[in-house]
Amino acid sequence: MATQHEHSTRSDLMVEHPKQYNVFLLNDDYTSMDFVVEILMKIFRRNVQDAYAIMMEVHQKGRGLCGVYPYEIAETKVHQVRMAARENKFPLKAQMEEA
Repeated sequence: MATQHEHSTRSDLMVEHPKQYNVFLLNDDYTSMDFVVEILMKIFRRNVQDAYAIMMEVHQKGRGLCGVYPYEIAETKVHQVRMAARENKFPLKAQMEEA
């Protein structure tokens, strides 16, 4: 006969996944479109077509979704954008929001 502890329910075995965060690039009047595409390809590993489409979304809608990541990775990507923008003298900003 099985004891109570031997009967695990499916919900007992569910693992809580880490919260996910959306990372967006924000539009400004100074950062070049080419630089935004470059950032999307280098930092967010987007191919040229996806990078161009996201850059156009940033340009037309004010921001564009670059990817969805766990907190630490999202935070790192936001930091990498800030550093690359600063090095290239652009005001480009990234932000993260809970997905």
